[in-house]
Amino acid sequence: MVHLKGYVRQWPGTYWEAAFRGPAVDLSIGAGAVSLRIRVDGDAPLSLVRPTPGVYRVAAHGPGKHRIRVDVVSESQAGPTAFHGIFAPRGTTPLPAPQPRMRQIEFIGDSHTVGYGNTSSTRVCSQDAIWQTTNTLLGLAGVTAAHYDADYQVNAISGRGVVRNYGGFAAPTLPQAYPFALLNSQILAARPDWHPQIIVIALGTNDFSTPLKTGERWPDREALHRDFEGRYVAFVQTLRQKNPNAYFILWATDLADGEIAQEVSKVVQRLSDSGEKRVRFVPVNGLSFQGCDAHPDAKDDRAIAEAIAHAIDSVPGIWTR
Repeated sequence: MVHLKGYVRQWPGTYWEAAFRGPAVDLSIGAGAVSLRIRVDGDAPLSLVRPTPGVYRVAAHGPGKHRIRVDVVSESQAGPTAFHGIFAPRGTTPLPAPQPRMRQIEFIGDSHTVGYGNTSSTRVCSQDAIWQTTNTLLGLAGVTAAHYDADYQVNAISGRGVVRNYGGFAAPTLPQAYPFALLNSQILAARPDWHPQIIVIALGTNDFSTPLKTGERWPDREALHRDFEGRYVAFVQTLRQKNPNAYFILWATDLADGEIAQEVSKVVQRLSDSGEKRVRFVPVNGLSFQGCDAHPDAKDDRAIAEAIAHAIDSVPGIWTR
C-alpha cells in the first residue's frame, strides 16, 4: 500500500527495485519487524534483519550504472512494516525505474507458500526461530518467479485455510483476508497494473491437518468437506472474474493421509465440470518436511517449484496475454 511517506506492507514477498548511476544509494526504512535481503547488480544478497528505523547506505561496485533490489523475506502477521523508499545521496543519480516484467505470477496460500521456517536446520523451533528462518525468497514463490524472470505477488498467511484455520482458531480465513491491502481488513487492495498469467494456489492444509473440536460449526468431517469444496470453488470463480485470462494451478501435498490432496482434486473437478478449462491440479508427494514444525524446507520448496514449473511448461501459450 502506497503511503504519503512511502510504503506500508504486510503480505509476504514484497520487493522494490530501482536503478541508479553512482557509488551508493540510501534505503529509508520505517517501523516494524522485517527481514530484508538486498542485492546490487545480482551480487550475493546482504541481510538486514530487524533494522532500527533509519537510513542505510548500500555501496555499489564503482560509479557506473547499477540496479538494486530489496526483498522482504519474513512474515509480518504481527503488524505491517514501513519502507520509505530508495534515495540517491550526493554523487548518485537516480535512473528510470526498471520496467515491469512481462511475466506475472500470483501465489495464494498458507505457510507452505510463505516459506515458513524453510531455512531451519531443525523441526523444533521457537517462535523467534520460525520468524528468523522464514524466507519467502527461497520458498516456492521466489524460486518459481526467479526461474521465469517473472514479477510475483504473494497472498499467503500461515495458519489460515479456506473455511477453517489451523486447529479451528478464530481469524479471517485466506479468502476473507485476500481482498485487502493489509491484514486488518480495512483497505481494499488496488493494483490496476497486476494481470497475472498464472495463479498458483495451495490451500487446505490448515482446514484438514487437525481434528474438529467441540463447538466448531461442522458436525462431522463430511460437512467440513462440503463446505471446503464449495467455498474453494467460489473463491477460484471470484478470482476468474478479475483475471479472465489467467491459468490456475492448484497444488497440494500428501499430508493428512491424502485428505488434503483428495479434497483439492475434487475442487478442480468441480471447476472443470462447471466449464472452467484453464485449471489444473498438481499433487506434490514425497517431501521431507524438515523445516520448522515439520514444514517444507528449502529443498522441498525447490521440489515444489519444479513440479509447478513442469505444469506451467506443459501448457502451450500460457504466457500469452
